[in-house]
Amino acid sequence: MRHSGREGDRVGTLLDMLNQGSSGSTPSSAAGPSASRAQLVTCGADILRAAGIENPRLDARLLLAEALNLPITALLRDPQLPADPSQYATLLARRAAREPLAYILGHREFWSLHFAVSPATLIPRPESETLIEAAIAAFAERPPPRIILDLGTGTGCLLLAALHEFPAAFGVGVDRSLDSVLLAEANAEALGLANRSAWACADWGEPFAAQFDLVLCNPPYIPTSEIAALMPEVAAHEPASALDGGADGLEAYRRIIPGLSHLLLPDGVAVLELGIGQAPSVASMAAEYGMIATTRPDLAGIPRALVLKSATEAKKPFGTNASAV
Repeated sequence: MRHSGREGDRVGTLLDMLNQGSSGSTPSSAAGPSASRAQLVTCGADILRAAGIENPRLDARLLLAEALNLPITALLRDPQLPADPSQYATLLARRAAREPLAYILGHREFWSLHFAVSPATLIPRPESETLIEAAIAAFAERPPPRIILDLGTGTGCLLLAALHEFPAAFGVGVDRSLDSVLLAEANAEALGLANRSAWACADWGEPFAAQFDLVLCNPPYIPTSEIAALMPEVAAHEPASALDGGADGLEAYRRIIPGLSHLLLPDGVAVLELGIGQAPSVASMAAEYGMIATTRPDLAGIPRALVLKSATEAKKPFGTNASAV
């Protein structure tokens, strides 16, 4: 979805002013070749606000820092220094067209770690950190996991965050997309975790004869009919294969859960991300395969992580914030 009508006209006018060095009808829109950093941020915020961006001033600052190849702290420290707006205008136009900020910047933070991202992968989200919290809680009173599997690894954020927390563990990340696998491998190298991880281009966990202490997975769980109504950054830019969970959003779980009994060691734990309202249905699927489910909420209180363990091994809840489904 792109901006249209009068808002689209305003965005185009402001971008033209930024490119051509014209002054606008108001001080907030004035930006030319000798404009200060502060003026460029204000003009950029006007452009992004007109395009419907939720945090226009923050995004404008981050984009100007990227255009000038400066840390954000340097940008804030010397706001009156002049700056060339040409590269900035290009980045603003991309964001005004609702391209995700993370794709423009090329990175996103997850679990306080720095991850490269690309349009081949889902952008790491704060709510997915709930899976790492749940995994830590699951092993709080037992030996930590030695070998971890991440199904549909994307950027590798779940696996690499888990390896960061469990320093004696080795991890395997699997994804159908070769571009995702290569990106995850590069992220492992950048984080100093290449020697503790391996990556495979495969469909979920089917090729693996090995068994794991911990299986992580953030599957696609958006019902197909709901994808078009998502915010434009998601619907138009993030890979559909990482979003589309089929007619009811549960198709990936139907494929993953039957295989968990083969992938998990007898006392192993699986942690799956959930969409809103999906916990009862997915827990019911797991029960058919002899697994007990508990949930862990994200910061909004939504049950986000489903923690699964063999019914014969599950004797107590996983962590103080876990709740039975």
